[in-house]
Amino acid sequence: MTQARVLVVDDKDNIVKLLVRILTPEFAVTTAEDGLRALGLIATTEFDVIVSDIRMPGADGMAILAETRRRYPDTEVILMTAFATVQDAVAAMKLGAYDYLQKPFEPDEALIVVRRALERRQLRTQARDLRAALAGAHRLDSLVAESSAMRKAVELVHRAAGSDATVLISGESGTGKEVVAHAIHNASARRHERFVPVNCGAMPEALFEAELFGYAKGAFTGATHDHPGLFDRAHLGTLLLDEIGELPLALQVKLNRALQERCVRRVGDNLERAIDVRVIAATNTDLQAAVARGTFREDLFYRLDVFPIDLPPLRERRDDIALLAALFVERHRRDGQADGFTADALGALLAYAWPGNVRQLENVVQRALAVSDGPKIAVTAFTDELTSGPQRNASGLKLESLSYRDMLETARDRATREYLVAIMKEVAGNVTQAAERAGIERESMHRLLKRHGVRSDDFKPKI
Repeated sequence: MTQARVLVVDDKDNIVKLLVRILTPEFAVTTAEDGLRALGLIATTEFDVIVSDIRMPGADGMAILAETRRRYPDTEVILMTAFATVQDAVAAMKLGAYDYLQKPFEPDEALIVVRRALERRQLRTQARDLRAALAGAHRLDSLVAESSAMRKAVELVHRAAGSDATVLISGESGTGKEVVAHAIHNASARRHERFVPVNCGAMPEALFEAELFGYAKGAFTGATHDHPGLFDRAHLGTLLLDEIGELPLALQVKLNRALQERCVRRVGDNLERAIDVRVIAATNTDLQAAVARGTFREDLFYRLDVFPIDLPPLRERRDDIALLAALFVERHRRDGQADGFTADALGALLAYAWPGNVRQLENVVQRALAVSDGPKIAVTAFTDELTSGPQRNASGLKLESLSYRDMLETARDRATREYLVAIMKEVAGNVTQAAERAGIERESMHRLLKRHGVRSDDFKPKI
């Protein structure tokens, strides 16, 4: 993987050497001994992050910031300053600098700020290029598969579509099991016939057999005519048995026989009729555990589990979140509505843990489109649950996989951002009042808001 490019600019050799030592293991570092040399490099090279002293002979950090903003709006600039020039650094942040480092600084502090600046750049470019990325993404029907976990699932969908084997799709609620079943049907030789879905957990047990297999005239009071069942309606096509784990045991016996014999008998009829149906079953429960408990028949489980496809939860397919969000914008937006996300909004989507999986993400995007006024969906279009609810760390890794120091940093960042969002809501985006509530200087509050991607304008009342 290509290393991100960082330009370090300072007329003091010891600062340059320190930053090179800190940053070189992670980044491709270029150095400049003064502002004029830096401007020459910027004229020919696009850097991801620039770390520059604010006071230098020739051309200062403000000139570097202005030229970088003009040439490369996505490049993030971090300014270094002594205590006496902190006010200049705060002013520079208002003009577009990402953050500032006050000398002397700790090595870890410099590394963290550069990492965050790079994340900010990546979010901005990703938010801007989402539609192009979606157009070039790995897609099958309504499936998006950029993550390795989902690519494996899509490969299995391709293989399943090429056969007539019974498929068992498992995964948490909201992972898109019906979408996968549709994709298999639409890519199969049966795509011109019916796709018939049925939720096994939503139908009363007393009616299920008649609905599944149909009933004959006179089978019971009110049966005034022959009634075709779901198997009949799906003849030559595909029948999706969703939430198959909720099927009553008595019906499990009859379903198992129908799958084995490839024929069904209507309620109240003595004749069996051959059927040609592709069966796909889906479940959000562990059927093997249900077999062990005695609530699901073992023979039916193995009859269904011919071609298993396990869908990963959204928290394990982080690379798909942005593309799925773009897909849902494309699907649900109306003329005049937002056509994408701000960097802050995209960052919030990527940071959330998504307990409701893809279905929850689609609902969030639909709501955000409805309440957004601008050309892009901002973080204020999301509910409190999304901005302060269960979050992942920035890398998408589990906490136990982090070092102790990184874990502390992750927890601190999460708590700080939640605090900033809460206090900015309380004061309706007034930075001065927020600083007073927090007991810190206004400049420090500006710095915290910038560092954690919280925009005061997003909390101000709309006129």
